[in-house]
Amino acid sequence: MYVKVTMPVFAYQARDEKGATKKGTLEATDQTSAASALSQKGMVVVSISESVAVKRKSKGAGSIGGQKIGAIPETEMVMFTRQLATMIDAGLPLVQSLSALTEQTTNKSFKAVLTQLTSIIETGEQLSTTLMKYPTVFDRLYVNMVRAGESGGALAEILDRLASYMEASSRLKKKVKSAMSYPVIVMSMAFIIVVFLLIKVIPVFAGIYADFHAKLPAPTAALIAVSDLLRSAKGIVVGLAIIGVIFAFLKWIKTEDGRKKWDGIKLKIPVFGPLLQKVSISRFARTFAQLIRSGVPIIETLNIVAQSSGNWLVEVATLDAAAAIEKGETIGPSLAKHPIFPPMIIRMIAAGESTGKVDVMLEKIADFYDTEIETTLSGLTALIEPLLIAGLGIVIGGIVLAMFMPIFKLHELVQ
Repeated sequence: MYVKVTMPVFAYQARDEKGATKKGTLEATDQTSAASALSQKGMVVVSISESVAVKRKSKGAGSIGGQKIGAIPETEMVMFTRQLATMIDAGLPLVQSLSALTEQTTNKSFKAVLTQLTSIIETGEQLSTTLMKYPTVFDRLYVNMVRAGESGGALAEILDRLASYMEASSRLKKKVKSAMSYPVIVMSMAFIIVVFLLIKVIPVFAGIYADFHAKLPAPTAALIAVSDLLRSAKGIVVGLAIIGVIFAFLKWIKTEDGRKKWDGIKLKIPVFGPLLQKVSISRFARTFAQLIRSGVPIIETLNIVAQSSGNWLVEVATLDAAAAIEKGETIGPSLAKHPIFPPMIIRMIAAGESTGKVDVMLEKIADFYDTEIETTLSGLTALIEPLLIAGLGIVIGGIVLAMFMPIFKLHELVQ
């Protein structure tokens, strides 16, 4: 038995033929169908998501037995996709392949999903249609590539290609996270040490110096004042205020306006801005290449690429390009209107269009930027490490020096 999927309602934001922004809701079986329905009306989708009110009332897609499906690890998805491709290529029936993979899966949420998938497919449903019922597990890119593989009779090849794409994306994500995690960990440790010194150590020195009833050096007095503030009721208020500001900021960047402004600001940050731009372009090019190579229609491809780009500027540029292509423009000139894409990329895409090898050119762009990202990350790691150590030494050393300055002038304090 499997969960009955009710017709969800999707909230959307789209642009009409005149470029005006439209907002509304519509019923559809899934997000892909909703986007297709809007495209048929001549609208270019900017964002689309299932209505929150409906999600709370419904036990449909994305839930099992009324419980939300937990996050499926990327490694689990890659392994499943690769093994399914191998089994289908070996001639095993789809139901038998899914049953075997269900038995091998250790993730409880994913096992439940695969069990339901197998049950539904046994009734004669297509794989791509069934996958659409679990948008939290199988995104639009996954579903559309599977659908293209089914329609072209090359499901095993498409699944293998999809697994390779997922592995490359996961590899890139891990490299960026690994490079960024080191400074975050060091800064967090520095913050904890500084707070500990201010709350536990400095009050001890402050009590000793108070007995001398003498004027303390300015750095020492300032440090003791900060320590007193942190240990007082006002310190708790300040701490709560900082936490409130952080939560408000995180909530703001999830809004349409906040995401728009924050994604623009991120690209202007020295050193890290160009890196984030390269990551977005690499993801754009690799996703675009895989979808075109799999035979997914160009407009649907651009809509999927826009949603998976990870940056608002790339998303808007891609959606505008989709609108321009619908009016008869080619890919290169339509993307050239947006400065987020460097001239080199536009020239390579234009060359690919003229030779009929856009997917090959996009793959080369993705590989080039992956190499650039790896080089940048290696340089950043080598540069950040000594800077962080020096910064940590200056902060901790400055606190220690400020607290010992009165001791250097102990004879003056005693007098």
